[in-house]
Order: sequence, then C-alpha cells, then structure tokens
Amino acid sequence: MERRNSSSQKGKGPKSAGKSSAAAPSRIAKTALGEEPEKRGRKNAAPKKGEASSRDFNVHVKTAKRRDYGSTLWLKRQLNDPYVRKAKAEGYRSRAAYKLSELDEKFALLKPGARVVDLGCAPGGWLQVAVKKTGGRGKIVGIDYLNMPAVAGADILEMDFLDEAAPDALKDMLGGQADIVLSDMAAPTTGHKATDHLRIVALAEAALDFAEDVLAPGGAFVCKVFAGGAEGDLLTRLKQRFATVKHAKPKASRSDSAEKYVVATGFKERG
Repeated sequence: MERRNSSSQKGKGPKSAGKSSAAAPSRIAKTALGEEPEKRGRKNAAPKKGEASSRDFNVHVKTAKRRDYGSTLWLKRQLNDPYVRKAKAEGYRSRAAYKLSELDEKFALLKPGARVVDLGCAPGGWLQVAVKKTGGRGKIVGIDYLNMPAVAGADILEMDFLDEAAPDALKDMLGGQADIVLSDMAAPTTGHKATDHLRIVALAEAALDFAEDVLAPGGAFVCKVFAGGAEGDLLTRLKQRFATVKHAKPKASRSDSAEKYVVATGFKERG
C-alpha cells in the first residue's frame, strides 16, 4: 500500500407551616366498580433482525458547554441517521459509501479488476466500496488534501486536487489509463447559494478535465453536482464526450440536500 504526502492543505417541596393543605381531588378515571383502571403501555412490535429499535431512532443530544446549538443539531442528526449507524455496523468510514454502492447497483460502474480514481476521497468510504466491488484486483487511487488513515487495497495521495501538480502525480500513481473517475468533491460552503453552486460546478469541471485526460475508451465518470442552472456547459461537454449521461440521487443522499450525481458512461476517444 502506497501513501504519499504533499505540503500543498420535580416534584414540589413541602408547604410552609401554618398553611392548610387540603388533598387535591383525584383526576384519575374510575371503572364502573370504582377501581382505578389498569395502566396499559403501548405495545411495539419487536424489531426485525438487522433493524434498529424505535428507541435507537430517537437519540437526544444535550447542548454541551463548549458546543453551539448548530453543532448540537448536526450531532443529533448524525446519531439518528440510519445510514450513519449502518456504516458503523458494517465497517464503512462514512454514510457516503452507500451513495456509491447505490450508483454502482444502478449503472454497473465498478467491475472486477477496474482501475479507479477517487477525487476528494476522504474519509475513505468510496475507496472502501471501490476496493470491494473490484475484487481487490484492480488499481484504486485516491486524492485528498485531508490527512486520513490508509485504506487496504488503495493508494492515497495527500494533496489538493486543484494543485497544478496533482493530475500528473495521480497519473504516476495510477500507472496507466483509468476505467472510471469518481468525484465526491465539495467546496466549503459560504452560505450564499449562487456562489456555492458556482464553486461546486468549478470543481466538477476540473474533475472532468482530468477524466478526459486519463479515461480509457468506454470509461465512466461520476461527479457530485447540486441542483441549479449553472451546469449547462458541463452537461454539454459530457454529452459530447460520453455515450450516455444521466442524473441520479441515491436514497442515501439526505432528502433535504440539493446534491445529485451526474453519471456519464461510454467515454469516446477524440476523433
């Protein structure tokens, strides 16, 4: 396994003395015989094998002294996310692993022995899926400027993909053409939707530049984009260079997220 680094990123108390305390009237309903009815708890069906119980789906998080409210809400969502729990149970590093798994099941992207490049690979969930789906016989290369633990069966380049030296470094690690280029990259958000959308499209275009340079004929390209109107040029390029271009939103993507994936297959050689 190869790893390279680059320097480029309650109750009430007793009443006071002297005050009378008349017994409060009972508010409990009585049966016809004057008895209090038996309390009956709601019966929940036992969870099926492999499913979490209803209790598991309602984890409450208290706001810690050094954690703001927004962080608390994020943590609560993570703890109550079924894909987060599933990833932890099955040994995947992130819930995003199931996004790639769903895309592969739908489009048959990752074949045994395939040569795969994963752009923006941290924390490693997509690399894990790629290694598994290719049967450990292909060549799996990933790049990210974030430091991350090694992934068995994959080579990781710690470097910013936008560094001008990154494409050549990736090609050296790959040692040939790629069968598929994956990009789950996302730029840090600014809170301004139009700006954030332009930034993610710019990343997608950079990923496509690399894909066009390294893909073998018939290869595939998968890239995250966000719903919006600025990816027209990107789609035009994709339709010119690939036989099929489709959009997909995996079930593992959060319903409140605008993210979707463009899946292009059948890369065409330049004429």
